[in-house]
Amino acid sequence: MTTPRWTGRVVKHLADATADSVIYGTTENLQLLEQYYAPLSVVVRQEDEGKKIREVLEKYYKVSGKLLAQVRLTEYGLTINEERVYTSAPVQAGEVVRLRMEREESTDILPQEMPLEIIYEDDYLLIVNKPAGIVVHPTHGHYTNTLANGVVHYWKSKGERFRFRPIHRLDEETSGIVAIAKNGFIHQQLSEQMQQDGFDKQYVAFVYGVPSPATALIDAPIDRDKAQPHLRVVCKDGEGYPSQTEYTVLESVEMSRVTSELSSLKSESSFEKLEESEWLSIEQQNDHQNDAVSLVRLKLYTGRTHQIRVHMSSIGHPLVGDKFYCDPTVQIEHIEQLITRHALHAEKLAFTHPITKQYMEWTAAMPADFEQLQIVMKKGNNYD
Repeated sequence: MTTPRWTGRVVKHLADATADSVIYGTTENLQLLEQYYAPLSVVVRQEDEGKKIREVLEKYYKVSGKLLAQVRLTEYGLTINEERVYTSAPVQAGEVVRLRMEREESTDILPQEMPLEIIYEDDYLLIVNKPAGIVVHPTHGHYTNTLANGVVHYWKSKGERFRFRPIHRLDEETSGIVAIAKNGFIHQQLSEQMQQDGFDKQYVAFVYGVPSPATALIDAPIDRDKAQPHLRVVCKDGEGYPSQTEYTVLESVEMSRVTSELSSLKSESSFEKLEESEWLSIEQQNDHQNDAVSLVRLKLYTGRTHQIRVHMSSIGHPLVGDKFYCDPTVQIEHIEQLITRHALHAEKLAFTHPITKQYMEWTAAMPADFEQLQIVMKKGNNYD
């Protein structure tokens, strides 16, 4: 029996090769196509007539050869006017080209209910504000209580099927924006965009001291610390991986002023989390009268592991609360009590949407521990 061409109606072949094929109507078509995500579609223009379907999809969506090789093996992965075709099939003006990807799930990630702060969501993207203390993806010996567990549960509760694909990751103690792709095409497109400097990633952090000048670009290569491979270090020229971080000082306050403000707040019982023994006296704080804390905004031009923390520490201004890259002799006890993790927050993320081609920007409000220290800083600067 000759296999009929697929002409827009889903053809389901009977097990008996001698029998006729059964053609299902529109309702059945939709049911069978539920195993695919919404298609990438192109209405062929006159200027593209005669081109191969792979050329058209590469032109309008930058579809990779790898993805085309995957979808062409599926029943409804690649079509012209809903007729299954090869990647070399020519197109005519007015025809509708569609690429469909089969739905996927993260079957290796346990769904776990947890609160999620969703900043944005559409059929292709999920943007969330990750709290500090949460790992993005399960690791060996750490299979639950991750962002992935919560997102997978969220999708399942809505009856949706997606594989967890973070575009980028944040350290466990870093809070802020994480972008998650809902299919392989979106992940590939955004990964390439990020590698080609198409992402605008900005962070805010509290650091010790007052960086000078107030705005500067740190251009220093980073590589693993050979003595401690889980850490990173700034390398000599010609070694390591190129790394660039731009910082801008937003505000600073001398520690003597912070102490006065904290003493005032202490009497007002404004900080209930701190015990009596945890407050430094004015006499103790005088030892740090020349110290300061600054709030800085940082922009990444590369994405090395621990890049911001390593770069700021390398210029003598480590992050408050950083257990790896801040010398304990620099730390101020009561400041470390206000923020008990490294003080880094992914505040802003912007990129071009792979489908709509719109430049989109998202921001995540400062977490409570940041707001707490910022209030202290602002009042300290107003202290006479």
